[in-house]
Amino acid sequence: MRYNERIEELLDELSVFDDWTERYEYIISLGKQLPPLPEQYRKEENLIRGCQSRVWVGMELQGERFMIHADSDSLITKGLIAIFIRLLSGLTPQEILDADLQRLDTAGLKEHLASTRANALTTMADTILRKAEACVSAKRNPGARI
Repeated sequence: MRYNERIEELLDELSVFDDWTERYEYIISLGKQLPPLPEQYRKEENLIRGCQSRVWVGMELQGERFMIHADSDSLITKGLIAIFIRLLSGLTPQEILDADLQRLDTAGLKEHLASTRANALTTMADTILRKAEACVSAKRNPGARI
């Protein structure tokens, strides 16, 4: 499924809920469904800086697809990272770079999160985008490190 289909599906699901308490419960449930983070990714180098909670994001290329693995010690943050995994994992690095992540803002997440969590959302997105950009650059410049 392409990014545009994934974001539309997610936005439709979120629009079902009448209030933000229900949306938060749904987001938390998404986080609870994440598989356990493989230990190889639970390293200091995979910790997202600037987040109030501890968030690990590990990424790898499997063939042409970018796989994202993540975990957090906070339920709401784990749910937010589950959204990124759902939207972006399994896409090519170029598809990730082409994805309109601003569409996620239409869900109103940033407006309804504490400022530290809204900043974490931006930081998580930036981390994934930087890694995708490094993969695209490495493909253009063989031998470059990602």
